[in-house]
Amino acid sequence: MPRLGSRYSLMGGNLHISQLNKEEDIGIYQCLATNSLGTIVSREASLHIAYLENFKTQRRSPVRVREGQGVVLLCGPPPHSGELTFTWIFNEYPSFVIQDTRRFVSQKTGNLYIAKVEPSDVGNYTCVVTNTVTKSSVQGPLTPLVLRVDGVMGEYEPKIEVQFPEVVPVAKSSTVKLECFALGNPVPTISWRRQDGASFGRKVDINKASGVLEIPYFQLEDAGIYECVAENTRGRNSAKGKLSFYAAPHLTEKPQDVQKTIDDMLVWECKASAKPKPSYRWLKNGEPLDSMEHDRVQVNNGVLTISSLNLADIGMYQCVAENKHGRIFTNAELRVVAIAPDFSQNLLKAQTLARQGGDVLIECRPRMSPRGVISWRKGKEALRESHRVTVLDNGSLRISNVTKMDAGIYTCAARNQFGVASSAGSLLVKEPTAITSPAGHLDVTVGESIVLPCQVSHDPTLDLKFTWFFNEQLIHFGSHWAFFEKIGGRSAGDIMIRNIQLRHAGKYTCAVQTKVDSVSIATDVVVRGPPGPPVDCQVTAMTETTASVSWGPGMDNHSPILSYTIQARTPFSLGWQAVTTVPELLGGKQLSSTVNELSPWVEYEFRVLATNSIGTGEPSKPSKKSRTKEMLPWVTPGRVNGGGGGRSELVITWEPVPEELQSGPGFGYVVAFRPLGAQGWMQAAVTSPDASRYVFKNDSIPPFSPYQVKVGVYNNKGEGPFSPVTTIYSAEEEPSRAPGRLRARSVSASEVEVTWRPLAWSNNRRRILGYELQYWGERQKQDTASVIRTVGNKTSVLIRDLEGSSTYYMSLRAYNSAGVGPQSIIVNVTTKKPPPSQAPVKIMWNTSNSKVILRWDQVHALENESEVTGYKVMYSQDKHSHPSVVETNTTSLELSLPVNQDYVIQIKPFSEGGEGSSSQITIPKIAGSIAKGAAPESSPYSLVNLAALIITVRTVL
Repeated sequence: MPRLGSRYSLMGGNLHISQLNKEEDIGIYQCLATNSLGTIVSREASLHIAYLENFKTQRRSPVRVREGQGVVLLCGPPPHSGELTFTWIFNEYPSFVIQDTRRFVSQKTGNLYIAKVEPSDVGNYTCVVTNTVTKSSVQGPLTPLVLRVDGVMGEYEPKIEVQFPEVVPVAKSSTVKLECFALGNPVPTISWRRQDGASFGRKVDINKASGVLEIPYFQLEDAGIYECVAENTRGRNSAKGKLSFYAAPHLTEKPQDVQKTIDDMLVWECKASAKPKPSYRWLKNGEPLDSMEHDRVQVNNGVLTISSLNLADIGMYQCVAENKHGRIFTNAELRVVAIAPDFSQNLLKAQTLARQGGDVLIECRPRMSPRGVISWRKGKEALRESHRVTVLDNGSLRISNVTKMDAGIYTCAARNQFGVASSAGSLLVKEPTAITSPAGHLDVTVGESIVLPCQVSHDPTLDLKFTWFFNEQLIHFGSHWAFFEKIGGRSAGDIMIRNIQLRHAGKYTCAVQTKVDSVSIATDVVVRGPPGPPVDCQVTAMTETTASVSWGPGMDNHSPILSYTIQARTPFSLGWQAVTTVPELLGGKQLSSTVNELSPWVEYEFRVLATNSIGTGEPSKPSKKSRTKEMLPWVTPGRVNGGGGGRSELVITWEPVPEELQSGPGFGYVVAFRPLGAQGWMQAAVTSPDASRYVFKNDSIPPFSPYQVKVGVYNNKGEGPFSPVTTIYSAEEEPSRAPGRLRARSVSASEVEVTWRPLAWSNNRRRILGYELQYWGERQKQDTASVIRTVGNKTSVLIRDLEGSSTYYMSLRAYNSAGVGPQSIIVNVTTKKPPPSQAPVKIMWNTSNSKVILRWDQVHALENESEVTGYKVMYSQDKHSHPSVVETNTTSLELSLPVNQDYVIQIKPFSEGGEGSSSQITIPKIAGSIAKGAAPESSPYSLVNLAALIITVRTVL
């Protein structure tokens, strides 16, 4: 132990050494910390003093070698402490030897290795040694390198001069460097490999020029045998060494501070991970633990056990885990207490409740050390143990088969050598709780609502808590359990299950709890419902129009399955469709069937549904898709027709056969046709299954000639049937003449009537299907004209929505399926002037004797409008009913109308140009009689009593 004095001093627990002396101060130091609880020691600290002395030899003899020979120049570093690095000066500073594949400076020995000497290597070499701690450097004596003149060295195989030890221990996470260099002629190449064949990771640095392998952050997977190989054209040589992984101890489990009572037992466990495995030892107050008391103190592989603790065991303990690579310390404090009995922290419960006929435990847990004697009293009498009354080893009192006589005040007394203490509490005996509802079994149907009873008898002074479980899972009454509802009162825990479902089948348990006991009852609920989905639906065989389907029964949900139904789906069907089967009715034990009336060459999926007395359940999973076999087509195209087309064409049309009815691949159509009355048929194949039209063109086809046509079908299996024979006509010629006597007459400002003389309706070359009328304004061109087409033999058309006082041009031509004929002459017509744009104003009205009298001002036409020729008066009971119309050429009108209704009246002028704008008024309902149907002499609004009543008028454009 260093003596505190001039060079040694303590500064807050730190040891300060001044004027370090390498002979006196180097060594291993530990800190001891002591207080009233004990002493602990720190981990060891090793003090090394770095230094570097000078080389003692001032001169070295020349080294003589032949050209081509390898050479080693020794450094021989002087006495030192601390890590060194080495470099060599060639001839004079600052010309340093550059390391490459031929020259190598070992950082282990400091020597310079030249694999093959060349004339340029001749000169003086100086070894420079640097201490990495003190940063000081010293130079060694000159070593001259001289070439011998007695010849040149021939080629020879590599000789490894620099190699690593056979075993290199490497600490976890450290960096290891392996050196390897060889002499030889030619200059050897250096390579590295692992004996186990594993590849080097990215972190491994191989400097081939300097012969150094560097492995940073060394881990367990980096351990193994490494081999250095040197080779040239004369041969190869190798050196091996094992990198062994080691790790200093690292604590994984350490003891914690603890407080024990006298005579108690202490067990402390100390564990550490290390490689190799660590050994353990224990210190007490900085000294090795006394193991003389073998019966009380035991140390076994890091576990410290001390039995029958006493006050002398108090102190600071340390576990030391160590191996050859290091050691680690951990500390823990042991306190041993000695106290008189004390109930202040653990009083007896003031009241303990017990159920009559049950068991009760009254705990007595005073704090005392060492443990003493426990005794019990009931009232003032000492309590005697019996087959019902027992004092346990821990001092607690157990009473079995409790009766009303056991009620009373109980006192627990504790005694040891340091004193006596006691604590008291009362025992109350309550009536037991019993469920009066019998356990049962309920059988219900899906959708019903049921009540699960839970009626109890209990001690009236105790509160009840009802808890329900479904298949051992707690029922939480609320949104997630919306089917369940509590309906019991204070002494009942009944619940209702509304709209019960299959998933609600199971075991229901009602648990009733009070402060003294708990009871439960279980009810099994069976829910009957429609069957579950059948399983394993599959197709076992397919023909052209049938499929063999099999399945397995699903859950019957407590009601026997009565029947099965098979459904099918294809890419062409709207969802799932019922199919016909053999047998037609599938009984509950039937697990296979043949489905018939299927379409050939169609991909089908099947599913099965089961039915019982409750209903039909969910369908099975669909079978795998299966295709029926192909066969000759049997469905013919529909709506075979034709006609029209261009000159010398026969156009035949039909409705294509849907894909699901084509019966196989390679589907197409056979079109057959012949002139009406001919014997043989001409045929053509149409290969597209989607085709709906065939055109036969031949200059010999006369126009508008009758042909018989039929369309057949075929696929890869062969030809199918033809459709019924239909008569159509070949293409007709377009009309050859223009309609005559085209006339146009203006009907109003917006309408023109056009008439003409029709052409002959039909002949043997063409038909007239109707007429096409073109009309355009004087500011338009004919190619932008509007077109009206008529159908049939019409001879007139009314053109609407024209502009007034405007000139329009018209032409007409006939049309048929071949096209349009020549244009007629062009005629023109000028529309009439527009009707008056002003609506009637100053409308006045009055009622008298079920009459309405209307008057208004004359409407005067503007210069560009046609003169007024009269007025239309329209009246109705509301805006939506059909109005009645009265025409007049004056500006007044008398209407006979009941006066007890509302009326909407419109007045509009008209002229040869049409109807003008209107004005609308509303006449409100006026009572027509005040007694026995006698009418008053006049209306309050008569012209006699009121000169005029002018109504606000709304103009309707």
